[in-house]
Amino acid sequence: MPTTQKEIHLANRPKGMPTNDDFEFVQQDIPSLEENQVLLRTLYLSVDPYMRGRMQDTKSYIAPFQLHKAIVGGGIAEVAESRSDKFKQGDIVTGSLKWAEYSRISDQKIRKIDPAAAPITTHLGILGMTGLTAYFGLLDIGKPQTGETVVVSGAAGAVGSVVGQIAKIKGARVVGIAGSDEKTAFLKDELGFDEALNYKKDTFAADLANALPDGVDVYFDNVGGPVTDEVFKLLNTNARIPLCGAISSYNKEEDLGPRLQSYMIKTSALMKGFTVGNYAADFESGSKQLAAWLQEGKLKYEETIVEGFENTPDAFLDLFKGTNVGKLLVKVAEPEYAKL
Repeated sequence: MPTTQKEIHLANRPKGMPTNDDFEFVQQDIPSLEENQVLLRTLYLSVDPYMRGRMQDTKSYIAPFQLHKAIVGGGIAEVAESRSDKFKQGDIVTGSLKWAEYSRISDQKIRKIDPAAAPITTHLGILGMTGLTAYFGLLDIGKPQTGETVVVSGAAGAVGSVVGQIAKIKGARVVGIAGSDEKTAFLKDELGFDEALNYKKDTFAADLANALPDGVDVYFDNVGGPVTDEVFKLLNTNARIPLCGAISSYNKEEDLGPRLQSYMIKTSALMKGFTVGNYAADFESGSKQLAAWLQEGKLKYEETIVEGFENTPDAFLDLFKGTNVGKLLVKVAEPEYAKL
């Protein structure tokens, strides 16, 4: 067992697009354990768009990251040492973990996962927070009905790709919006979307109108900005809009101001912002349904995995370049004690 390990701290609060200078690698001693604690060896880290908001010192639904402290996010780890009756060396667990090679954590803040049931990375993606975000946001707010049209922006991402597939399970016609021809082909050919459009094409507005002759009943919005402006022009009366994210504006410093109200008034649309934490009491039932659909072959998933702890900041920055397909993860290490 090593005596020191590396952590990644937030060095500055970014102005606009973050850079590598906003992160710092810090060498730390590996702490000794107290009663009911475990020492975790990190295997995978999740990088997610919401983390950009936590880099700002502003009021939100979750506290901001502290400067010169380790960044925290979803992770999968192996128990390296334990002073808990609940976990033993070699157990694979998931929870909110530091961007660190090792973490000391209370046994109340992690849960064991079964590596035999599904690949362990799925617990950060389709069977984890991103899958649950898609599940609850679409079904509780969007409420798609058979024969309706569902549009998904950021459709090739971790959340959007699951949203579209669940909408198909519910009998809707699904149109996805993504940022490359490769991604739109993936949505149609691999995930079964009815149509998929590249928003970077000059003809996007016309392509969108042509793809939606019957308008939009549900719009699952992951991006905001000009893409959303075009979709809003096509909303049907009583459309529902689960507002999941606005990645197009996360790194903008100017005040964008109101831009959607007139469309909502004209169409009596419902737009509701949400976070997956709103549905914490129902996580178990949601996870079971997602797992069942996955086992039945009704859901597929894609992962983009970046190798190496040292590449975690670069992986996070890649989120805003649109290079990933599906869930973006960082592989930190292979298990040492578990038999997978």
